[in-house]
Amino acid sequence: MMSVLQIVALIFSLFALSRVILRTKDSKLSPKEFVFWTSIWLSLLGVVFFPDYSTKFAEIIGLRRGVDVVIYSSIGILFYMLFRLYIKFEEREQEITKVVREIALLKKKNRKR
Repeated sequence: MMSVLQIVALIFSLFALSRVILRTKDSKLSPKEFVFWTSIWLSLLGVVFFPDYSTKFAEIIGLRRGVDVVIYSSIGILFYMLFRLYIKFEEREQEITKVVREIALLKKKNRKR
């Protein structure tokens, strides 16, 4: 019998996987991003449906509980994603600055005529 947590995790993961598949078909996700997000959602299902395996894995790497592995991994993934977002934001900001400078120079050049 499935618990409420397992049912919710299953529904949420299937929904998230459907979004990943649709975004990949729309070419909004690269194959690498598809693999990354698919592994995230399948890992969630693995941890929820087979918690003993996460506990065994935790013990192998020196932790006591499987939930600790999940929390530490999640924090690491979130920091990595935040870093990538920061880099993308900085790139866009530099692109916008370049375009604004070019427009300003064009306007200045047109005013002189």
